[in-house]
Amino acid sequence: MNGITQAYNNIVDQLPVFAIPLFRIFTVLLVAAIFTKISESFINRILFMSGNDKLGFDENKKKTLAGLLKSIIRYVTYFIAVINILEIVGINTASILTAAGIGGLAVGFGAQNLVKDIISGFFIIFEDQYNVGDYVETAAVAGIVDEIGLRTTKLRDFGGQLHIIPNGEVTRVTNHSRGVMRALVNVGIAYEEDLNRALKALEEVCQEVKDKREDIVEGPMILGVSDLGSSEVVVTLLARTMPMQQWSVERELRKAILEKFEQEDIEIPYPRMVYIKKENMEEGL
Repeated sequence: MNGITQAYNNIVDQLPVFAIPLFRIFTVLLVAAIFTKISESFINRILFMSGNDKLGFDENKKKTLAGLLKSIIRYVTYFIAVINILEIVGINTASILTAAGIGGLAVGFGAQNLVKDIISGFFIIFEDQYNVGDYVETAAVAGIVDEIGLRTTKLRDFGGQLHIIPNGEVTRVTNHSRGVMRALVNVGIAYEEDLNRALKALEEVCQEVKDKREDIVEGPMILGVSDLGSSEVVVTLLARTMPMQQWSVERELRKAILEKFEQEDIEIPYPRMVYIKKENMEEGL
């Protein structure tokens, strides 16, 4: 360490007077960047080390904690760097910190949203409302949690857009990645069809999909006739799936039902438009 300090002082002594502050500022920023990179690498090594499951956290929880710790390190490191840079350019930081202490009340009023975001971020993580990788709906936005910081939460929707939401605006959260999810499919059957034959075909579809998918926890099952429409009998199918798989199971069921009904020649009613030529109308008259 003494050798590094001596080499640094030797370099400073050889520089022109006007370049010394610039060199010191560059050194402070370089040290801050290196320290941040080393700290982030250390966090990744501790949390994601192969075979390191002593903490008892799942993968999403580890990503959440890693993002939070990295965010704290960046804030603290660059705050210290800014203080050092102000000292280098000749600004008395002690007086600034004293003034900040005296004017803390005024700053507090001006930074209410910032404080609110940080406190909300703390409780989001403390209460385990959601983790990185969860699919959530909050603040009129839905998407996969990409990152959770002290001040903001980043969501990426299915279109690829990244939404940055202040944690203070996260007042209500719908988490689609916790517990067993519900897959619900409504099937319309024409009144002219044999309902029992259609139900038997649906039972076969349920069994086929169940044997095919390992992410189905319960079902699929036929709940029964749920509605009598103007041109169809509506039958509801229900399955319970692993998180984030409910939509995939619904699509799989609809596809299998369509193929089965085509094989069994069971009609699914749909609106039709019939065009009558003018000549045919005149003949009818």
